[in-house]
Amino acid sequence: MSYRTNLPIMSGDQFITDGGINTTLIHRHGIDFPLFASFVLMDSPDGQEKFKEYYVEYLELARKYGRGLVLDTPTWRANPEWGEKLGYDMQRLSEINDASVTMLRDLRRKYEADSQPIVISGTIGPRGDGYKGSSYSADEMELYHSHQVACFARTEADMVAGYTLTNVAEATGIARAAAKHGIPCAISFTVETDGRLIDGTSLGAAIEAVDAATDGSPVFYMVNCSHPIHIAPALDPAAGWATRLRGIRANASSQSHDSLDDSTELDAGDPVDLAKRYSDLVRTMPALTLLGGCCGTDCAHIAAICEAC
Repeated sequence: MSYRTNLPIMSGDQFITDGGINTTLIHRHGIDFPLFASFVLMDSPDGQEKFKEYYVEYLELARKYGRGLVLDTPTWRANPEWGEKLGYDMQRLSEINDASVTMLRDLRRKYEADSQPIVISGTIGPRGDGYKGSSYSADEMELYHSHQVACFARTEADMVAGYTLTNVAEATGIARAAAKHGIPCAISFTVETDGRLIDGTSLGAAIEAVDAATDGSPVFYMVNCSHPIHIAPALDPAAGWATRLRGIRANASSQSHDSLDDSTELDAGDPVDLAKRYSDLVRTMPALTLLGGCCGTDCAHIAAICEAC
C-alpha cells in the first residue's frame, strides 16, 4: 500500500520509529561503517540481512504496542559527495537508494496490519557533517539533494525526510526538491545544548523560515540527534509553528555534539529517564505524535517511550 497522497502520520495517532541504526550496529553488533555510512551494508546479501534483523525488532515492537511505524531507509550518507568519498558513483547510489526502499517494502508486506500502518521514508542526510554548519545556498542545496530525492520519488517510498539538518538553506533545498518531484517531505533539525541551531537560529525561526521559503511544503518538522534536555528550551506551545513540529528522535546521551564526536564509547543513557522526558515533551507539545530514537538508542529506549507516552 502506498501512503504518498495520504500520510497516516498526519491522523494524530501515535507512531514510532526505530532507534539509532548506526550506533546500534556499530556498538552492539561490531560492524564498522566507513565515514559513518551504514548504507554500505546494502552491497552484500549478508549486510542486507543485518539490516532486516535490525528492522524486525522494531516491527515486532510496533505490533506489541499497537503503534504505527515509520521505517527509514539506511541512506543517511547515500548522497553524492559522501558517495564519492566512499567510491560510489551516481548510478550505484541510485541502486542503493532503490534497493533500500525495496527491502523495507518487502518487510511492510509481511508485517503491516490495517490498524498499524507502516510508512516507508527515504532518509536524506546533510551534505556535510551533521554537527557542523554550512555556507551553501538553498538553490545549491536543492540541486545537490535532487538526485537522491528523485531516486526515492521513483520508488514505493511514501515520503522523504531530511535528518540532522543544521541550517535553513539545506532544509529549504531538500523541501523544494521534494516538492518538484511530487513526494511528501519532513524536515528534521538538530539543535545544540542551548536549543538553537549551530548558527544561533532558534528552532521556531528555522521552521518559519523554511515554511516561508517553500510555501509551507514540508508536511511536518522534527528534531533529531539532540537530547530532550536540549530540545525542551526550544519549545513554545503557544507559537504559531508549534503544530508543525510532529516528531522527536532524540539521542540517548545528554552530551554535547562535540563530546559525542570525540567519544569512542557508546553512551546509552537511561531508557526510563529518556522516556519520562519524552512524556514531558508530549505534554508540552501535543502535536508530537511521531516518537523515536537517534544515536545511542535501541529497542529498549523505544519500548520505554511506548510505555511512558
